[in-house]
Parts: sequence; C-alpha cells; structure tokens
Amino acid sequence: MPDYFMPAPTKAQLAQNALLSVLQVEDRTRLEPHMLALETKADDVLIRAGEDVLDTWFPCGGALAAFCLSDESGDAIDVGYVGREGAIGGIVSNGHVPAYSTTVVRIPGLFLRIKTSALEQLKIESLSLRHWFARYSDCLLAQVFQTSACNATHTIRQRVAKLILAGLARTGEREFPMTQEQLANMLGVGRTFISRVIGDMRRDGIIASRRGTLVIRDEHALRALSCSCTRHIENHFDAVLHGIYPPPA
Repeated sequence: MPDYFMPAPTKAQLAQNALLSVLQVEDRTRLEPHMLALETKADDVLIRAGEDVLDTWFPCGGALAAFCLSDESGDAIDVGYVGREGAIGGIVSNGHVPAYSTTVVRIPGLFLRIKTSALEQLKIESLSLRHWFARYSDCLLAQVFQTSACNATHTIRQRVAKLILAGLARTGEREFPMTQEQLANMLGVGRTFISRVIGDMRRDGIIASRRGTLVIRDEHALRALSCSCTRHIENHFDAVLHGIYPPPA
C-alpha cells in the first residue's frame, strides 16, 4: 500500500508502544511527523533477511513480532521477540546494511513505521534519542542471548509455557490469538510435540484453546511450568530501561 494511504498515528496509538510513550516530549514530537500506522496480520513479513533495513517498526498494544533464522533445510526458528516494549529495524545502524534475520508478525495488531533514514537523521539531531535507542539495543541483545540459552537448556514444555506467558504480558488478556502451528514455528519443533504439550496443559486445566485462540485458565500453574528466562529479561530491562518491559498481567 502506498504511504499516502497510510494514516499518521494518533497520540493514543503512540502511547501503546512503551518505548515511545516515555520519550521526552521534544523527541516524541520529532518522531511523530515521520510515522505511519499500519494494521498487520499474523505471518506478515516486516523485514527480509539479506535486504537493507529501510524501515523501523514499533509494535503497539498486544502486537508481537519475531526475529527468524532459517536452517539448511529451510525451516525457520524464532530467536527473539519484540512487543510493545521495543522496536525492530534501524535502531543502531543507518539502514544501509542487510538484515541478518527475517522479522515476522506473530501476534497481529498495530505497528508504527518510520523510514530508517529519517530515524537516523533524528538521532543525529537529538543526543537523548540516540542514547535511548542505544540502551534499548542493549536490552534486545540480552534477550537474544537469553533465548539462545533457553533453546539449548530448557524443555519444550517450559518454552511453550514461556511463550504463552509472553502473549499474556503483551496483550494483557487471558485470551489471545495463537495457534499450535504458530507455536511450533516459533519454537522450531514439530507440530506433534506441541500438540502433546498443549494436550497435557488442557487436561491439567492450565489452558484451553478454540478457533486459533489460547485461553489461560491457571496462570499460577503456567508460571510454575515456565523457565526463569522471562524473569531474567524483565530484570535487565528494569535495570537499563525501567518501566518499559510489560509487567506480569
């Protein structure tokens, strides 16, 4: 869709991204004229691996995107997630380099888009804006590190519970769109493994599912099943960017 058909974001929409909502008023005023609002669908591709990072995206509300890498067989695995606490794209670089991973929408919703070249110019004009995004980049790198450790050491059951809790944190709702196929893609495992784990959770009364929607029945039991990775990320965000990471629902 051409840019001139895309609406500019409202102040209420800007407030749905935590990274933008706490910017200094002067910095947010600098960004607003360059931003566009776009509703996305699940599996929409925002950035493709190997292409220049021409756009930077800010998930809003319950929207969630994933950084995906493909193996030799072409199967993709998610290596990091970004929701309303962050941004995707040219946060550090100026966009004249290829993206290493493909960024895919996992939970659909509103995203705000700005040209990376415009963002780079604004960071030159504002030292506070440049420092703010640099601090976020540190948090994002920490999340990627933690996800790598999680994939290597934790069970599929623990990782499924972690992803469902991530959906709860981003949306603030106990019901949100997420299918077993999406979970399998997000974890890089076969659908059979996911079906077995989801079936066990249903039987134990922890979750329910219907028509592509997950419903959390027992949050305490879900947290007991999950690994500690989310807590480690929350703690780092709190130390570097206090108040940005979604708190427990």
